[in-house]
Amino acid sequence: MGFFNKMSEPVFLKRNSGLEEQLEKLKGLEPLLNEEGKAKLRQDIRSLEAGILGEQNIAFELANSHMPMYIIHDLYLRDGDLTSQIDYLVVTRKICFVIECKNLYGNIEIDNQGTFVRTIEFGRQTRREGIYSPITQNQRHMALLRKLRLEQAKGFLSRFLRGRSFDEDHRAIVVLANPRTVLDARYAKKEVKSQVIRADHLVDFIRETCEDSRAAELSDKEMRNWAQSYLDMDQEQESDYLRKYEEYKAYKAPGRVQARDLADGGAGIRERIIKDLRSYRWNTSQAEGIKPYMVFNDKQMMDLLEKFPADKRELKQVMGFGDVKAEKYGAEIIEILDKYRG
Repeated sequence: MGFFNKMSEPVFLKRNSGLEEQLEKLKGLEPLLNEEGKAKLRQDIRSLEAGILGEQNIAFELANSHMPMYIIHDLYLRDGDLTSQIDYLVVTRKICFVIECKNLYGNIEIDNQGTFVRTIEFGRQTRREGIYSPITQNQRHMALLRKLRLEQAKGFLSRFLRGRSFDEDHRAIVVLANPRTVLDARYAKKEVKSQVIRADHLVDFIRETCEDSRAAELSDKEMRNWAQSYLDMDQEQESDYLRKYEEYKAYKAPGRVQARDLADGGAGIRERIIKDLRSYRWNTSQAEGIKPYMVFNDKQMMDLLEKFPADKRELKQVMGFGDVKAEKYGAEIIEILDKYRG
């Protein structure tokens, strides 16, 4: 470690996620749904609340680690149709940890095939069920993260060196955030067992892994730049979690609404506009041979929905739309929005 390094405590570059906002929106839906829809909604709310609690447990452990690290909570990645939502990305002086948080009820067993089995007790009854492997889920996060990381590099040699070192300086782990969960991994293979830990062991695991690493320690500046390169990848997350309740609404929203109605129960219509805008963005990027975000990114698309411009002059008031973009894409964007304008 350099003599001039001063950082000694963890720093959150991004602390909040969209889960709390999502929870509030779900709770506001209940009066609009029929009885079947309300039952499904309450189940989803319970699952979401459990997920929030689990992530809060991990945040507490990281915040009290007394280690120099940068923490990014809820990193959302997108590359074309590929998406990935990383619960926590933790950048230390040697290793970047990609953390998948699981706040599971019941006890977890991992067999020698890497299969995850959960056992839940209901009074005198016991139920065993297989669950989707969080290790597989995290591997997909890592694959997309690696791809985007290499795309940041300039030049063939830089990409080659970054790709070769990626597996050495990144570590994917699954953290069981429920303190009551009992983990039985005695029959699991070593490479599987090493990727699943309890939340109360997380900080010790990070510290020991860094101590065992032979990598050179990064300076404060290098560590911050590494973390910032990932934060720059973060996209505005667009979820269709409201769409699944459309069929359970006690009434149907009209097919065409005023722009101001989008914030007042027009979730289904809002999703259709987003779908049309994303389709236009994708087709345009393919025709021009550029990345979709270069047409407009997700934050700019949300600003489009907020301002709902009626002409190119108003479009220029939208984030990221100057004279060039307004002239180049304006007519077609306005045409899309006009379909939903009353």
